[in-house]
Amino acid sequence: MKITYTGRQVELAPAHLKKLEARFAKIGVLLDGKRECEAHVILSLERHLHHAEATINYFNHQLVGLGSSTDLFTAIHSAAEKLEKQAVKATTKWRDNKRTPHKAASEAETERPAETEPEAEAEAAGTEGRVHRVNHHQKRKPMTLEEALLQMDKTRDYLVYRDSVTDKVAVLVRRRDGDFDLVEA
Repeated sequence: MKITYTGRQVELAPAHLKKLEARFAKIGVLLDGKRECEAHVILSLERHLHHAEATINYFNHQLVGLGSSTDLFTAIHSAAEKLEKQAVKATTKWRDNKRTPHKAASEAETERPAETEPEAEAEAAGTEGRVHRVNHHQKRKPMTLEEALLQMDKTRDYLVYRDSVTDKVAVLVRRRDGDFDLVEA
């Protein structure tokens, strides 16, 4: 992420610049990991109060974070925190609104044959467990890999989810050593 600073009566130390670049890089990954974003940070000092205003253009929408504090670094962090919340909201809003289930897939599931052969049904029920079909497009939104890792708790050994980037089904499996394996369809 490219960051431009405008300081009005304020200068930043190189150590602070490195910390802030890492913070804004996280926001850049949240917005769009592949595309280069630009952030403009305006720093000002009014009496003993530092003001920080950070602006990012994201697909013709401006994300603005304002922060003020007696400490300059705290003001910039509060502005970056507000930007991060706006970035998460914008990406989830875009992802949820743009992804709709295909009508062909939902119609195919509803048009199943009503009658099945009773002999085959009796054999399947006697030897094996039942198979339950799940409609993945109803009330389930796609996840990123990071969101899937957060959904995994200590009791679950695996998680099946739809990837928001590729729109394919993926399986996240916990290994015995504590690491995870990702199986993509």
